[in-house]
Amino acid sequence: MIKRGFAHLGVFFLFLISLLPLPLLFFFARLLYYLLYYLIGYRKKVVRENLTQSFPEKSPSEIIEIEKKFFRFLSDLIFEIIKMTTISKKETLKRVTFKGLEQLEVHFKAGESVLACTGHYGNWELGTLALGLNLSAKTLVIYKPLSNKIFESWFSKIRTQYGNIFIAMRQTLRGMAAYKNEPTLLCFASDQAPTREETKYFLDFLHQPTAALLGVEKIAKSTNRPIYYFKVTVVKKGYYHVEVLPMCLNPSAMKEYEITNLHFKFLEDIIKEQPQYWLWSHKRWKFKPE
Repeated sequence: MIKRGFAHLGVFFLFLISLLPLPLLFFFARLLYYLLYYLIGYRKKVVRENLTQSFPEKSPSEIIEIEKKFFRFLSDLIFEIIKMTTISKKETLKRVTFKGLEQLEVHFKAGESVLACTGHYGNWELGTLALGLNLSAKTLVIYKPLSNKIFESWFSKIRTQYGNIFIAMRQTLRGMAAYKNEPTLLCFASDQAPTREETKYFLDFLHQPTAALLGVEKIAKSTNRPIYYFKVTVVKKGYYHVEVLPMCLNPSAMKEYEITNLHFKFLEDIIKEQPQYWLWSHKRWKFKPE
């Protein structure tokens, strides 16, 4: 009961913070950066190890430079997500621009559904929120629910405030079935780490054997829905550009694991361009091939 009370208080506090303008929140983000990086050292060991193994060609000083840039961006990202609690449609559309959405509309007008891949790169949450304001079809987003029910409810309200529909990963097929009679965009953050039980396939990603979820490939091959990759670019602090790239327009013709290899290759190329904007604090390489 006490924990629930603190959780409700925390959600209310986040709401109050979200009322502040983003430039002021970015000032607090810089303070958070010093706290996370220099005082607490939040997952610093995980980030350093991930970067070192992913970029063996870089010197220790180059790794530390990327590491610091990542923590500065992570601090900004935290406050951007809090701001999403009360962000307006106008502000959302100003901060996230798109190129290539007309490709999706061609499919929707023909009554076809589409799959979308992206990674935990840039502000994927704000990008998804903006996507729902730009498309004629419903946007269905596959996600992993939070364990805390109160914060899960708070986050769900933020994510769905402009019409997006979030479907828990284990309910993917049921969620798809509910909208089978209309064109939809089904979105995956395809770089999520599988559990040990879900780990069926490893590929080479950032110089390491990496366990990959096969959900995108399985759904694409069974439905033959075309797949597009959403390439996120950080334009400047708080502003993002998303380019819609055709990745695989005829999935049923692809060989086994070819689609999975392809979307990881898209992400790897993006990360190499500006590595500080990927979620390096995630324990992505917990499992190794036997």
